Amino acid sequence: MEEKRRFLCGVVEGFYGRPWSMDQRKVLFQWMQLWGLNTYLYGPKDDLKHRLLWREVYSPEEEGQLRTLIVEAQSRGLQFVYALSPGQDIVFSSSCDLALLKRKLRQVADLGCQAFAILFDDIDASMCQADSEAFASFAHAQVTVTNEVYRFLGEPPVFLFCPTEYCSSLCSPSVSKSPYLQTIGEDLLPDISVIWTGSKVISRKLSVDGLAEVESVLQRPPLIWDNLHANDYDSRRLFLGPFKGREPELRSHLRGLLLNPNCEFEANYIPLHTLGSWLRAGKEETKDEEFEYCPDRALTAALHDWMEELNQPLLAGRQNIRTDQRGYVQTSRCKTSDRSERPSTFIGTSAVAKLPVFPLNSCSPPSSPTLEERERQVGEKTRLSHLSQQPLGSRPGPLPSGGQGQKAQSRGMCGGKGLLSESQVRLMVGLHYLPHEHGPSAQKLLQDLTWLRTNCHLVSTNGKKAQPQKVEEWHGRASRFLSLCEDIAQLHCSVVGGANRAVLYDLYPYVWDLRNTALVAKAFVCWLDGRVQSDSSALGSWKNCFHWCGKTTGADLMGGDSEPWVFKGGLSGDVQMLLPIGSCNELFTHPPPLFPTSRLYNVRPYHSKDKVELYRMVRQLHLRTQGGQESSIAHPDVIGDRCLGPCLALSPEYSFILEDELGVCGCVLGILDVRSFAKRCQASWIPAMRDKYPPKGNSTHPNTQDLIRLIEEDQGEYPDSLLHHFPSQVRLDALPELVDVSVSRTLLTALLTALKANGSQGVFCEVQPTDRQRLEFLTKLGFLEILRGEARSREGVVLGRLL
Repeated sequence: MEEKRRFLCGVVEGFYGRPWSMDQRKVLFQWMQLWGLNTYLYGPKDDLKHRLLWREVYSPEEEGQLRTLIVEAQSRGLQFVYALSPGQDIVFSSSCDLALLKRKLRQVADLGCQAFAILFDDIDASMCQADSEAFASFAHAQVTVTNEVYRFLGEPPVFLFCPTEYCSSLCSPSVSKSPYLQTIGEDLLPDISVIWTGSKVISRKLSVDGLAEVESVLQRPPLIWDNLHANDYDSRRLFLGPFKGREPELRSHLRGLLLNPNCEFEANYIPLHTLGSWLRAGKEETKDEEFEYCPDRALTAALHDWMEELNQPLLAGRQNIRTDQRGYVQTSRCKTSDRSERPSTFIGTSAVAKLPVFPLNSCSPPSSPTLEERERQVGEKTRLSHLSQQPLGSRPGPLPSGGQGQKAQSRGMCGGKGLLSESQVRLMVGLHYLPHEHGPSAQKLLQDLTWLRTNCHLVSTNGKKAQPQKVEEWHGRASRFLSLCEDIAQLHCSVVGGANRAVLYDLYPYVWDLRNTALVAKAFVCWLDGRVQSDSSALGSWKNCFHWCGKTTGADLMGGDSEPWVFKGGLSGDVQMLLPIGSCNELFTHPPPLFPTSRLYNVRPYHSKDKVELYRMVRQLHLRTQGGQESSIAHPDVIGDRCLGPCLALSPEYSFILEDELGVCGCVLGILDVRSFAKRCQASWIPAMRDKYPPKGNSTHPNTQDLIRLIEEDQGEYPDSLLHHFPSQVRLDALPELVDVSVSRTLLTALLTALKANGSQGVFCEVQPTDRQRLEFLTKLGFLEILRGEARSREGVVLGRLL
């Protein structure tokens, strides 16, 4: 009787995706005991024997792991609830299926489990012919089987049932008039608790009125399966914010509340910590005002406690140290096709523990190096990559002005394992807050970017002269926006360089994704100042392309009545949609690098003082590929003049620089209108090159003369059929090769953003067919082959994409 009266509050592991590891669950139980939570429901959707292969019993090895987990939970004073999801293919009228269902649950009961759940969520609400003949309705079929199983197990004090209509938006025609819910309420045995998620699958708020209506129909108080922090529907979203939108007074209308949190275990510290605060605030004995639940106050307390946890030197997946010398647990993931031997991912629930400590992408494990060896290799590879792009022994120390510069210097390089500061953690939480609202830092970022793009006519290159105070306001808000983007880059650096590899594994893809989006947005805002064109431009960009700025953010599009998955991407998606090419998802969504680097990068527009460093960089690359030095000694500028010179001289506003802590390490070049650019080259650049490199008898090296000839050929004509759809060009002569390929993508995306903003509807790039790496790079960014052997080079491949 005591169990039937106790308010159940805790965690449901019920998300789609890789289940947590055994070690992670043990840490979870410690957290729950510490914070006063009392119930854990095991029901990961991707556990084969929980859902897809629900008829199959656990192997002896799996039984041992499950028994260990049940005992661990009970030793912490937690109620372990085992859930099964047979709804996808069960035949309700089949005595065989009913016997298999009982057998499976009896096996778990014999392991010491005393609480159970039958889940019929996310399934087709139709019945096979045999069931249609045996039952009056789908609800009758579910209720009959559930009641039978409940009695078979001895009517345990905690037994949960998840209906197919588990929230108001799924009820037909409404909660109060749903025949399905009415049948559940009338025929389901009264001591079986019914699971409910609220008005939506992911409810912004839970109201007393809404719960009272459900309680009336179900004839019992519901148990809330709370998806507030669930993120399995969007690979770019993470929710680190506090438990919110559920007043403690709701307890009197509920059987319990179980939080279904982030798939990433380490992301759930604050959600579960604040859930514990909410539970304590709702108890009768703590009605004092001091104990009233306040999400912001609960967040501050959780942040304070999380700081110590974040800076602990923990292994990925909360693995214990019983691994071999390579960082592997002794067993490995089984992929047998034999049904009878196929394992439950419940063992895999050592899934994380069975993976090597690196890489982040569990589908591509490294062969043999240890974590420390691989990190040294990555660091060396990064170092050599940068050296290969620079003059030997001469990378400048400070960043050029106009980028992150002095701020980056004051922070120092990010290579070592350091501590995350509380301000950085608060920033991270604000950037990855809750599904229906952004945190303060994210709101500030979006507000400033929206204002800057709306008022960029104040700093346009050919618009009316604006009032000085308006221009000053624009520059002030731009400075604040750029500073926040730099903080995001530094946060990424600190997460990668931190000692806690468990946090790195779980949070890195999200921090990395936002870092890349912020790099593009930062470069775009820098570019707007004095480079964006107004209505009077030749291409009529501003008036015709104002649609390039998304008029609303994802949060605005969702409104109060929509599910959060209506607009995907979270803050990264919102920032993306405020950019000219925000609808080009392939430019922003790609998997994180296998081996993360903590190097601090910056993307910014080109400045004239960058020319010397860029020329030296491409000269050094040419020397490495040619294996000689004579032509460069005779004319040190000729390589730069061919590869970079025309664009830097005639189209500098469409050149973007990539730099790291050591200085410039790459660039991409763009041409807005190839036709007019070619005419300007013929009129000014080619004559200037002939004057700069005149033939003087036999004193000029023949290789140099070849390069001068190539400079002239490079500016050859392109067919009108190409330029009609793809008027702009991008050049990748100085695109760097980096460990984190996404940085190169970000660099090119910044250029495409600028070209689109000034009216371009399509771009092309010419690549040699033997350059497979570059061809693959462009293909992944949406470029398609449109010409072969019809442009400057007989063997060139022209790839293009519309913007």
